[in-house]
Amino acid sequence: MPWQMDMLLMLRSVIGDLDSTKYTDERLKQILMVGAYNVQNDAVFPNTYTVNVGQVSLTPDPVDTGDTDFTVLTVYKTACILIGSEVKTESAKAISYRDGPSSLDLKGVSASLSALHSDICSKYENMITKYRYEKGSGDGSPLGTAILGPYSPGSWGVARNNNY
Repeated sequence: MPWQMDMLLMLRSVIGDLDSTKYTDERLKQILMVGAYNVQNDAVFPNTYTVNVGQVSLTPDPVDTGDTDFTVLTVYKTACILIGSEVKTESAKAISYRDGPSSLDLKGVSASLSALHSDICSKYENMITKYRYEKGSGDGSPLGTAILGPYSPGSWGVARNNNY
């Protein structure tokens, strides 16, 4: 399945694990399924995806169907989940130790990861909000549209501008 290769490579590049030292492919695929499950619940997409987290399966394949919105949103949601987990792990190790002229401070690692987590999660939130607005709620109309009739207050100014 193409999603297993493409989405995995995109996720590795977003989280900075291109040399595959921190996460195995199998673990990242499992977490991608959690991300896909969350994204599917956040918006309406042209395809109805079946996400099986336990069996690590996603049908139809979003890469095959050309659904780049779902693919990119899933990668960013998964990166947000992964880096959030790393922030939690590293914050437990954030210590500062000073002994005379020597010092050890691991708080910077936690702060850097926290900033990265905030950045990636805010990018995801911006993308999902933009997707919801542009693609709408699934009925073909973008969110935020209104129907103006002759008796609605918004149409009074329109009628005046057209000299009616």
